[in-house]
Amino acid sequence: MCDDRIIRRFAGSFVLLSLALGWLVHPAWFLFTAFVGLNLLQSSFTAFCPLERMLGRVGFHGCAPRSTPPTTGRPRAGA
Repeated sequence: MCDDRIIRRFAGSFVLLSLALGWLVHPAWFLFTAFVGLNLLQSSFTAFCPLERMLGRVGFHGCAPRSTPPTTGRPRAGA
């Protein structure tokens, strides 16, 4: 789990970077801005943040990986 400030810093940096790239390089970069905005919006409703998971997995400072739910010991269907 990451501190909210870390997530906000990354999101703000991504938005500013994609706006600059959209202005200076190609307008298609504005789609990345929209993608970041949609992820922020959905995470406010679902409490699921893909960036938080990625940062936890790579061991980013201040982020810890979420623990996986315990297995029941039963084999999965089709396995």
